[in-house]
Amino acid sequence: MHAMCLEAYGQPLVWRELPDPEPSAGELLIQVEACAVCRTDLHVVDGDLPAQPLPIIPGHEVVGRVVKVGAGLPEDWQGQRVGVPWLGHVCGECVYCRRGEENLCNAPEFTGYTRPGGFASHLLAEAGFCFALDPRWQDPVAAAPLLCAGLIGWRCWRMLGEAQRVGLYGFGVAAHLLTQLAVQQQREIYAFTRKGDEVAQHFAIELGAKWAGDSATAPPSELDAAIIFAPVGDLVPQALRAVRKGGVVVCGGIHMSDIPSFPYRWLWQERQIRSVANLTREDGISYFPAAARAGVHAETTRYALSEANRALGDMRQGRLRGAAVLVP
Repeated sequence: MHAMCLEAYGQPLVWRELPDPEPSAGELLIQVEACAVCRTDLHVVDGDLPAQPLPIIPGHEVVGRVVKVGAGLPEDWQGQRVGVPWLGHVCGECVYCRRGEENLCNAPEFTGYTRPGGFASHLLAEAGFCFALDPRWQDPVAAAPLLCAGLIGWRCWRMLGEAQRVGLYGFGVAAHLLTQLAVQQQREIYAFTRKGDEVAQHFAIELGAKWAGDSATAPPSELDAAIIFAPVGDLVPQALRAVRKGGVVVCGGIHMSDIPSFPYRWLWQERQIRSVANLTREDGISYFPAAARAGVHAETTRYALSEANRALGDMRQGRLRGAAVLVP
């Protein structure tokens, strides 16, 4: 097999030829058809997350075909198209797992971080953490971004309850997928972008956002809720000032710069700040039908697997409209 490997934090990935993996009991060997590039991959490469033993094969938005089935699994997995998300294993025994909060497991494993990921021609994944994709997701490139950007956006979305006017800070992959869902549900989206990023603002309006502007600009209407996808702590107090009394601000990223101090009155009147951590398998079970009903479609730019460093660079510099997707 081939893979793009992280061998030193903060350095470019390296193309490697590796021994073909063999599935253990309960595992699937998957031939990768597409793997989307997520901002979390940038955080892994840059060493923003707790260090793990190197090398690491990043990538956790994977779509592929099962080519070999481990012991104890039914053979009908063979040939199935599956999606492989960030959460790759939980202990099943800790207090969080027993409460049904497996996203908070005390001993988790994560695809593309603590387990080899999808910046590769093949990967192993536990069958219990793979989503069987039905025929409506026929294009693996279009489906791949849903495995994290879609799922995390969905988990954030469900924290908002019946909020009608929603601000999205950082109009990247997750926001462009979520906007389509919100429009189908007849809710209003207010898109906040980097200063002067007219391309992203026009993109948001094309997708049905009611308004788009710079992150530092006050929206034309008071918001019921906001989701922050950009890893910028300065946006938290800005979002608090934009939401109404009783409104909620959800931080949707795995990493964020420090949140600056702010006056208590901006939080007062029962405003809330929440974070989202990882995902659960139930998120996938509920999200994919909802995304299908809404006709959610990821806008993508394809890259060869060997071009992973260029894809990461384009994401870092904000040169992408939609998602970067690696195709082995």
